[in-house]
Amino acid sequence: MYCVRFALSLIISKILTFGFSQINLENRSLIRIFRFAQVRLHLNNKKIKNCVFYFVLCSICTIFDYIEDTHVRIFSNKFGESLTYSYLCRNFINKGIMISFVVGLILLVLGYFVYGLYVDKMFGPKADSTTPAYEKQDAVDYIPLPTWKVYLIQFLNIAGTGPIFGAILGIMFGPAAFLWIVLGCIFIGSVHDYMTGMVSMRCGGVSIPEIVGNELGNTMRVVMRVLSLILLICVGAVFARTPANLIAVLTPTSGFWGGALFWLIVVVIYYICATLLPIDKLIAKIYPLFGAALLLMAVGIVYGLFTQPGTVPEVTEALTNHYPERGLPIFPCLCITIACGAVSGFHATQSPLMARCVMNEKNGRLVFYGAMITEGIVALIWAAGAIKFADSLNVAGDTPYVKLLNFMTENGAHSADPAILVNAVCNSWLGSVGAVLAVLGVVAAPITSGDTAFRSARLIAADFLHLRQNNVAKRLMLALPLFAIAIMLFFIDFQILWRYFAWFNQTLAGIVLWTMTVWLVKQHKFYHITLLPALFMTFISVSYICMAPEGLHLRDFTGDDSMSYIIAGSAMVVTLLCFHFWFHSYKKKEYTNKNNS
Repeated sequence: MYCVRFALSLIISKILTFGFSQINLENRSLIRIFRFAQVRLHLNNKKIKNCVFYFVLCSICTIFDYIEDTHVRIFSNKFGESLTYSYLCRNFINKGIMISFVVGLILLVLGYFVYGLYVDKMFGPKADSTTPAYEKQDAVDYIPLPTWKVYLIQFLNIAGTGPIFGAILGIMFGPAAFLWIVLGCIFIGSVHDYMTGMVSMRCGGVSIPEIVGNELGNTMRVVMRVLSLILLICVGAVFARTPANLIAVLTPTSGFWGGALFWLIVVVIYYICATLLPIDKLIAKIYPLFGAALLLMAVGIVYGLFTQPGTVPEVTEALTNHYPERGLPIFPCLCITIACGAVSGFHATQSPLMARCVMNEKNGRLVFYGAMITEGIVALIWAAGAIKFADSLNVAGDTPYVKLLNFMTENGAHSADPAILVNAVCNSWLGSVGAVLAVLGVVAAPITSGDTAFRSARLIAADFLHLRQNNVAKRLMLALPLFAIAIMLFFIDFQILWRYFAWFNQTLAGIVLWTMTVWLVKQHKFYHITLLPALFMTFISVSYICMAPEGLHLRDFTGDDSMSYIIAGSAMVVTLLCFHFWFHSYKKKEYTNKNNS
């Protein structure tokens, strides 16, 4: 393990060299303050938290290595040699290798093995614990399933078109999208999904509103029930219309048969079946095929990234807002646009579904943390692929970002349609096989999130109504009202529906992260892994609703977004203070009870 930890730290340090090798600062006097002559890493402590420390330390060393144009020397008490890759790095850059993209992919994978392992060790899964899949087995929702199948179902449940469409729209803000996908996925989204799934498993597989109510009180339980049902019904409505419209475009026919309305009816019928039938009868049988298609399409896009013309921007341009339509600030709009590829509250409604099917708590890291990392990889691939493809297009625009927007709206659409780009990229880069994968990716992906959205809504309603779901009649009694509401939403403008969904989504993520923070405090575990993300998501949600046109749109009154940031910052501070007072009150109460006992 000594050698493994040393090698891991060294590899991370040298991988990050690629990402910062192009930094060129004019004023070098300030940088010399931070000059590192030598960094000694003593890797003799076996605690996993040191891997996180070395991860951060190696990152800092590598950044300043290239800012100062020197070489960081990494030593241990057994390895006394210096290793540098400057020459190799410069050769890669000269050949046009996509440094930020490659580093991002590697960091996501390392995130699973380093930070994911840390989070898993901190939570402490129990191999001998009886999971809800066995404890409450009912042959409908609580069913033990193989780990690989649970992982694929979880991946498709949380993915939908989010990591594809969101990444395509988000990359128009610039390479800041790469940073948000990688950092958000590792430190926020994956932690959010893992904690939700594992806590649900510990609580008997209950839905997220019940978990929130147990930790934050009955008022928040009611709020979460309402928010969750609204979010899930919106997801179901959005992910019914999207594939229906796409199928109608891909299979054009005259009249009712083959039109958008016909396919919408077909999709809704499928949703009803997937919502009512036992999870192993339909969902568990078709999801592996769709999951393989989605991952195969991502692999094909990676191949195109390294073989097709065009360039991918580096993170050295990340602080510049490249969005073609001015007035949309990177922060928080980027964090709202790219949700599923970084962090999404919708995932909190899906993880309990699989918490009822996991056979062993030790499998939780792969199922929950791993599925989110996989989604982040897909999002990163599509973000890079979209901007590289746009750069090679012969359309109007002086930057790839303008070309990308113009290409997605060239048919007179009122707003950018990422499905146009997905279809074009797959057909251009992958040929006839790509056309099939495009259909599966942009049609099957939303369907596999829409069906589980309605299923989650049914289970949430069943939890707070205390209604067992052991027969079809009871399931139908809850499902029909949900579908009736969703059908009414079909007639609302798609863009309005999607904007409110996006805000609800990230607001829900913030509430869930606060819930997990309280749970960790009560379990005497390291709660900062969710506290800091909770504060960040609080700022994101509040600032967005303050500045967004569908929200308060304070810019109309102040002329800029400063007031929105001030209100969001104040909300974050107030929330932190409330947590601080609760924390000390809880600890005092716990201390008193301990002494009395």
